[in-house]
Amino acid sequence: MSNGGTVNVVDGFPSCHVAGRLEGLRPLLLDAGIDALLITNITNIRYLSGFLGSAGSLWVTPVGAVLVTDGRYRDQAADQLTRSGADIDLEITGGGHLSVLKKLASGSDRVGLEAESTSWADMERLAGAIEGELEPTSGLVEALREIKDDGEVARIAAAASIADRALAAVEVDFAEGAVESELATLLDHAMRTGGASDRAFETIVAAGPNSALPHARPGNRILVDGDLVVRDFGAVVDGYRSDMTRSMRVGGTGSGPAAELLAVVLEAQEAGLAVVADGVPLVEVDRACRDVLVDAGLEKAFSHGTGHGVGLDIHENPAVASTASGSLRAGQVITVEPGAYLVGLGGVRWEDTVLVTGNGHRPLTCSPKAL
Repeated sequence: MSNGGTVNVVDGFPSCHVAGRLEGLRPLLLDAGIDALLITNITNIRYLSGFLGSAGSLWVTPVGAVLVTDGRYRDQAADQLTRSGADIDLEITGGGHLSVLKKLASGSDRVGLEAESTSWADMERLAGAIEGELEPTSGLVEALREIKDDGEVARIAAAASIADRALAAVEVDFAEGAVESELATLLDHAMRTGGASDRAFETIVAAGPNSALPHARPGNRILVDGDLVVRDFGAVVDGYRSDMTRSMRVGGTGSGPAAELLAVVLEAQEAGLAVVADGVPLVEVDRACRDVLVDAGLEKAFSHGTGHGVGLDIHENPAVASTASGSLRAGQVITVEPGAYLVGLGGVRWEDTVLVTGNGHRPLTCSPKAL
C-alpha cells in the first residue's frame, strides 16, 4: 500500500491529491454567496474526503470541514480520512443527523445545498433543523472534478487498458450465431478477470436493428451475417471509469451501406479527435464530427452529443455538444463518440476516452478501429 493523499490506494498508482481539494472549493463558496455548503452527493464526498461509505454528508465552511456519518462507518471513516490527508473532522451520529447539522449550522446565515442531490423531502427536513437560509447550488464540486490529477488519470488509463484487453480476448466470439446478452456477459467477465472492480455501466452489445438504438440493452438477438454490432463498455479501477465503443459488421466489413456507415462515422470521430486540445471551444469538437456526418447526408442520424467527461462517474462535465459553452482544458478526460443510426440498416458509433493536453490529446482507450 502507498502512503498519504490517496483514495482507496492501489499498488503502483500515483497518489490522488485529495488533501488539497477543499482549498479549491472554498473560494467557490464565497462566489456563491454562502457561508457553508452541505455536500450530500456521495461521489463528491469521496472526491473531497476519501470516504468510501454509502451514507453521510460533508459540511464545509471557509475555515473547516466535518464529515457526518453513522456508527457503521466509525472505524472506516476515521481510517479513510487519515489516509486522504484531508483536514476534516469526523462526527459519528446515532441517528441524530439533523441535530448535528443544526449545531454545525449555528451562526451560518446562508447554507448551500447541492440541488442535484437534495430531494424536496430532504430540503424540508433541513429547513426544520437549520435556522439559516437554504440556497441551491449547482456544480461547485463537479467543476473541480473536471481537471484530473496524475493519480486520477492513471486509474482511468488502467480501466481503459483493462477494457482494451477484454475486447481483444473476446473479439473472436463476435460471430454469426452468438447472442447479444451472452457476448455482453463475456465482456463483463473478461474485464473482471482482467482486474476491474466492476463494469463502468451496463455493457451495450446491440446487433442488427438493435444497433440503431443508441442505448440498446443486450437481449436475445442472435447475430447474423451482415449485422452491424455496437459494443459500448468500460471498466472501473479504484472508483475511476473508462468508456469505449467499437462497432463492427458480422462477417467482415464487405461493401455497401453498412461498410459506408462504418467508414463515415469513423471519419467523423477522427475529425473530432483532431481538434481536441487545451483552449478549443467544446462546440468545435462537436461541430467537427457533425460536419462530416452532415456532408454525408446523416445529420438526422446523429441524435446525441459528441461526448462527455469521465471520472468517478461515467458522465461528468464537460458536455461536448452543439449546445455546450466553454472550452476544453488540459487535464480534462473526455469521450469523443459520434454515431449514426438508421432504422432498417443499423447503427455505428466509435468512441474513445482521451486526456486533453496542451497541444492535443492522449488516447486512453486504444483498441483497434481498423475497418
